[in-house]
Amino acid sequence: MNLPTEVEARFGEDGHISVLSFTWRGRKRPVLGHGRLWGAEDGYHFLVMTTGDQIVELVYVPLSSLWHIASVPAEARPAA
Repeated sequence: MNLPTEVEARFGEDGHISVLSFTWRGRKRPVLGHGRLWGAEDGYHFLVMTTGDQIVELVYVPLSSLWHIASVPAEARPAA
């Protein structure tokens, strides 16, 4: 999954990024908790918890300043 998304985030002077909310399926979703954060060739990956205790993986690409959704829980995906 590689869905572009809008993200509201706070960029600290120390380089720390805190994700506050993101848009998925046309709705702004609040971030209620943060999990793992890691860097990879494609950007910085953030595991965040949103409403319904759903864990979503967001990726920030610094070169383009764009965000995308890398994964959502299976039960949250639309039926095929």
